[in-house]
Amino acid sequence: MHYQYIQEQSQLDEFLQAISTQSVLAIDTEFMRRRTLYPEIALIQVFDGQHLGLIDPCCDLDLSRFWQIMSDAAILKVLHSPSEDVEVFLKHGCIPSPIFDTQFALSLLGGANCLGFAIMVERFLGLTIDKSESRTNWLQRPLSASQLEYAAGDVFYLLPCFEKIRAEIEALGFMNIVIGEGDLLVTKRAYQTPDEMLHIDINNSWQLQPAQLAVLNQLAVWRRDKAREKNLALGFILKEPTLFEIARRQPQSMNQLRTIAGIEPMEINKSGKQILQCVESGLAAPVETHPLKVTRLIDYPDYKKSAKLIKQKITKVAEKVGVPVDVFASKKQINQLLSWHWKLNEQNRSHVLIPDLMTGWRSELLGETLKEWHD
Repeated sequence: MHYQYIQEQSQLDEFLQAISTQSVLAIDTEFMRRRTLYPEIALIQVFDGQHLGLIDPCCDLDLSRFWQIMSDAAILKVLHSPSEDVEVFLKHGCIPSPIFDTQFALSLLGGANCLGFAIMVERFLGLTIDKSESRTNWLQRPLSASQLEYAAGDVFYLLPCFEKIRAEIEALGFMNIVIGEGDLLVTKRAYQTPDEMLHIDINNSWQLQPAQLAVLNQLAVWRRDKAREKNLALGFILKEPTLFEIARRQPQSMNQLRTIAGIEPMEINKSGKQILQCVESGLAAPVETHPLKVTRLIDYPDYKKSAKLIKQKITKVAEKVGVPVDVFASKKQINQLLSWHWKLNEQNRSHVLIPDLMTGWRSELLGETLKEWHD
């Protein structure tokens, strides 16, 4: 396996010029994300069938041309389970398209969901690959020869697997489904919940009254803003159970705040005043601006009946077109549709993602099947 480890701008420019005329590129990234809100990119692997480059973003490189290639609609980007890779690209202002996710394509062909890379390589190429470097510290320099070899293998073996998988996908006429799923993934990863709706995603928010939800929302907005500022995962600012308890108990002083489990004394010293300000702002909000009480789907009288009916309707369509039912619609996607139908008014709908079942290839195949749940 021959590869080029790219650490100089001249090397990168030459490599990108060589691959920019290709129609298909195998892509992977190595990154670290232990405590950070955003993934820290450590290596970019690219293979076009002839040129295999390992681009080191920790060096002083101008990657703007690479991001352009990733957004070029004429070049198909092949990745395996690209959800977090897409997040890396979006963090750098790149909207990758089109994407062929080999993991999703395999599930579309009737294979197991979330099939791992090593299993795919063994199945299609008959090779057993070494995954011992998968937990390595990719930000540490210098990278060892074994690390570089491992990283190169992720795209070297991906491309021939893709060729075999694509042949089966095209034979079934499912290419548009795979590409559409890639577009959907990018859309969902790029979506940011509006500030006024952040409280809805907090566990157990349904237990709180509107006045308490007003406090919870203030806390959720503050936590996200601070996480972005510090580039820390949300849980390292305040964990969800702690947010919930603060909103429920509404402490008015530092001493009261210290009685709530889950807040480190150091965090109280640094952020206690800000947390109390969130509580104060939430309590001061006019009643008419309070969030509506959160209702769980399972508390709607017709939930089970409606979810079952939707699943039955989808199953008929899925079997007709030959798409596995669990790929066509998961329980989460059915719940997403019911939430849209029951919970959201017109104003809220303008701020949330359209349900998966109402857009893209799923909507095209379903036609009018689920029309009664669209409004």
